[in-house]
Amino acid sequence: MPQDLTQVSASELIAAYRSKALSPVEVAAATLKRIAELQPHFNAYRAVDAEAALAQAKASEARWAKGAPLGLLDGVPVGFKDLLNVKGFPTRKGSLATPDTVQQADSPPAARLRDSGAVILGKTQTAEFGLKGLTETKLAGVTPNAWDRQYVSGGSSGGAGVAAALGLGPLQVATDGGGSIRNPAAINGVFGFKPTFGRVAGYPHNGSLFHIGPITRTVTDAALLLNVIAQPDARDWTSLPSDGRDWTAGLDGGVKGLRVAYSRTLGYIQVDPGVAAVVDRAVARLAELGVIVEEADPGFSDPSAIIDAINAERAIRLRRDIGDAGLDLIDPGIRKRVERLERQTLAEVVEANERRTELGIQLRRFHEKYDLLVTPVQSKPVPRVGTAPETPFAFPFNITQQPAASAPAGFDNNGLPVGLHIVGPQFGDATVLRLARAFEKLQPFPTPHLESLGRL
Repeated sequence: MPQDLTQVSASELIAAYRSKALSPVEVAAATLKRIAELQPHFNAYRAVDAEAALAQAKASEARWAKGAPLGLLDGVPVGFKDLLNVKGFPTRKGSLATPDTVQQADSPPAARLRDSGAVILGKTQTAEFGLKGLTETKLAGVTPNAWDRQYVSGGSSGGAGVAAALGLGPLQVATDGGGSIRNPAAINGVFGFKPTFGRVAGYPHNGSLFHIGPITRTVTDAALLLNVIAQPDARDWTSLPSDGRDWTAGLDGGVKGLRVAYSRTLGYIQVDPGVAAVVDRAVARLAELGVIVEEADPGFSDPSAIIDAINAERAIRLRRDIGDAGLDLIDPGIRKRVERLERQTLAEVVEANERRTELGIQLRRFHEKYDLLVTPVQSKPVPRVGTAPETPFAFPFNITQQPAASAPAGFDNNGLPVGLHIVGPQFGDATVLRLARAFEKLQPFPTPHLESLGRL
């Protein structure tokens, strides 16, 4: 067991609680201490309630002493992206245009985790309304990269990506409406998983592009978290029924014989040679696992116009919710985007949804031949603070509602992480997780070492 309790995985914590080698109070105290030390430097959290977290840990400790944990994650610290409602915290969504009103009810994933006995740390930073791949806001300031504070953390779940990388809670719950889990996971060197749409219930949510999923340091922890949060909820009529699956089962079953398509560009994206080289090397290693890799593009053109038309609904809802006065308070770039999206016509939205259907069918047919598709996550190296990273490989698979993950693949020429994108067919979540786990065993995921890098 590592001396630093903040580096212990959630699955290891559960085993240690069961054997009484560790106490939830020890772990919560160590995690809160590390958050307090690093928050001034990395700004991963928007709000933390240390008193409440320690009280939850003490209650968990008493349950473990009796051998009667509440659920699978009793006593494990968890953070929530500040787009998700958590009872006792305001949901500010990264914006000055939102009220500082304490929520009286949990969102579905927060409710499931509270029922499981998890220790709720607080809310992680998000890009404003989740509408930007950059976690830098007027409300909360800059959340920099976990590996080097001169560079960006990405977004919109930048706080969750940084928190997972730095040991500020082993489990982070985030959202992805166009890459917002996979973008910060890739550039902070952690594992991020966007499950099939509806796998994790969400309320309130942002329409048919919006997925909820884990950002963690290990694939096993992501699967463990999914065991708790992948449940239906009456508040989300699109949520899928639970089949009682244990998402950790079969993770180590091997991937020999899987048919994997590797698309370096999706047929239309320009990729930096350094980034491409990292992903090429990662894909070459898949052959060591017995995976059958074939270079193949899915055959669709840039679907940006589709996601823009679908997001018109989101823009109209935002104006309705915050009004003109609220629009005056938000990031000027986001306001311009909202105003542009509002100009979408009904005919354009109808046409976009027809093209979305065609794209979904095309990808389903593609996956009749290939079990998985792998691509880069980002097209360029991680940029410096103030510039959003480019992750154009992510959003097509929100349009099609497929499961997709980002796994650490290596480092760019500046020493910043690069992500390997693993995409499965709709409902093929388990296969995505299994390949990610096999790759993790072959090439263990890295951890930032703050002291040795001299970044504080």
